Amino acid sequence: MNDDRLLDLAQRLARTLTPGDLDHTLSRITAAAVESLPETDYASITVLHSDGRLETVSPTDDVLWGVDAAQYELREGPCYEAAADSVHIASPDLAHDERFPKYAASAVAAGIQAQAGLALFTAPKSRGALNLYARKLGAFRDLGAIGELFRHQAAMAIDYAREIHNLREAVGTRTMIGTAVGIVMERYHLTDERAFAFLTRVSQDGNIKLREVARRLIETSRD
Repeated sequence: MNDDRLLDLAQRLARTLTPGDLDHTLSRITAAAVESLPETDYASITVLHSDGRLETVSPTDDVLWGVDAAQYELREGPCYEAAADSVHIASPDLAHDERFPKYAASAVAAGIQAQAGLALFTAPKSRGALNLYARKLGAFRDLGAIGELFRHQAAMAIDYAREIHNLREAVGTRTMIGTAVGIVMERYHLTDERAFAFLTRVSQDGNIKLREVARRLIETSRD
């Protein structure tokens, strides 16, 4: 792909991958993959959780629920490899790909002739991969620069969405703790400093996160 087409793709992705919460961002990534990447008919995201559970997120077509599930069950296929090993992998001819002898039959039966998996993100408790599917035999032979550009833009969008999520969570936690401090102050006639110290001691003694201590106190105060 020449520089002008790469620049055009980058500009289109910047417009498409609009800021939002994580669910919105993941949905926009798979939709943008179908809209922007050559020969891509369907797309989904696989999330590998820390407990080993595999989950499909934001598929662009219902056929992918079964196709992805087959890869998870067999522990075989491009989307499984990309999520489990954080690699980029392409299979332009699934029916004759010796790496995936068991999965290939399921894919071809669903009308999938070619597939690619792009490692998308690595987080403390999960890893994710973008799955690209094509009905056309020979697709994804050379994702090259366009695939890497898309992966980079998508990863940036996910990082931004996570920052927004973490910020909102932090604000919510701070508000919850403030409410709990107010309850303790009123109940035990303490200053705000001593009320906060009381909550902290309960947290430490019970080995419970301060946020959880605050949540429980607020819930019991409503009973």
